Amino acid sequence: MNLTLLFNTIAAASAPAADQAVDTASKFFNWGGAAIALIGAAIAVVLAGIGSAIAVKNVASAGIGLLSEDPRQFMPALVLSLLPSTQGIYGFVIAFMMLGKVSADMNFTSGFSLMLAGLPIGIVGFMSAIFQGKVAASGIQLAAKQPKHWSRAMILTLLVEMFALLSFIISIFMVNNG
Repeated sequence: MNLTLLFNTIAAASAPAADQAVDTASKFFNWGGAAIALIGAAIAVVLAGIGSAIAVKNVASAGIGLLSEDPRQFMPALVLSLLPSTQGIYGFVIAFMMLGKVSADMNFTSGFSLMLAGLPIGIVGFMSAIFQGKVAASGIQLAAKQPKHWSRAMILTLLVEMFALLSFIISIFMVNNG
């Protein structure tokens, strides 16, 4: 996608001649497809990324508490802290795929279709990251009390991942078919 072309199109659409009436609706629909698609890419990466950041912060904070008691538990704390970051990665991948399909002359329908493709991973990624973080933080507590069972906590944490993975797959299908 050529961002210069997109910005020039937007600037031209927003600067009418002094003697012309402004027809904002048709100008929006002229460049709106690309703008709507970019909003969808932003939804995918921002929502999933925020959910992952919140979750990783919570789990890593619990992990630091565990390490203050037993520094040998670094690996369980690290693995459980990393698990909720995958939703942010999924959102980034979908946004990257969407950006590959955006063009300055994209029509509104195509742009709207791409925007919708960002919603599954954006919304489900946001929520599942936060919930996965809660399960992983509980896993940190298990590792503190019974260190040999931390792998069970990891397996239970991965159960929440399934929902993010399903929404990621749906978003991939929507981007490819949009």
